[in-house]
This record gives sequence, structure tokens and C-alpha cells, in this order.
Amino acid sequence: MNGLRRALYLQAAVWALAGAALALAPRFVLVTVFGQPAPNEPAWLRLLGIHAFTVAMLMVLVAHRIEDLWWWSWAFALMATGVAGVVVLNAALGLAPGESGVLWWLFSLVAVGFDLALLFGIYMTSRQQPLP
Repeated sequence: MNGLRRALYLQAAVWALAGAALALAPRFVLVTVFGQPAPNEPAWLRLLGIHAFTVAMLMVLVAHRIEDLWWWSWAFALMATGVAGVVVLNAALGLAPGESGVLWWLFSLVAVGFDLALLFGIYMTSRQQPLP
């Protein structure tokens, strides 16, 4: 359970940081850091940032009560798998001509790493404590 707890805490920290950055300064994050085109309407990105921060809070909640709620981690694993799939496909197939893919591939590695860590943590925890 400690591995799953650590994976949840680490992923929550990254989601909270990314969510706060998107909620507070979406243009800076996208244009300056990621080199993406300027958003026409940053309100959607701010909403995404708020959602990411909230998911991070829920991850911490589950991690604190991991002995009772470990199976709730499947929701985060589903999200992590979806995020990893979208980011990897975008890095491989969705970049505009001449657009740098370095940060997208870095994002891909982090997303796949989080996904594997959660899935492995859930697997190990399920062996220690079966579903309720």
C-alpha cells in the first residue's frame, strides 16, 4: 500500500502544480513554457486547471485513507491511462509541422510513468488486501 500511497501523493503534487499554473496563468504556461499557439479563450484552460487541482485534492484524500479506500484509485488510474494515451498520440501524430515535440514527449514519459506506477500500486495492494 505504501507504493500506491506514494504514487498518489506524487501525482497529486504534479496535478496540483499544473492545475494551479493553468488556472492562474494559462497563456504563460501554453505560450511561454510549451511553445503552443496563444489560446483564443483561456477560460476553458482555467477551468481545466481548477479541475486538475481538485483531482489532486481527491488523490490526497484517498492516499490518506488508502487502507480503506485503495480501490478508489482505479478512477485515477483510468484518468492517468486516458491522459497518457492522448499525450502520447499527440506527441507522435498531432504536432504541427516544425513544432517542437520535446516537451510533449517529456509529458508523455511522465504520464506513462504515473499510469504504470498507479497500476502497479493497485496490483500490489490488491494482493495484500482484496476488494471489499
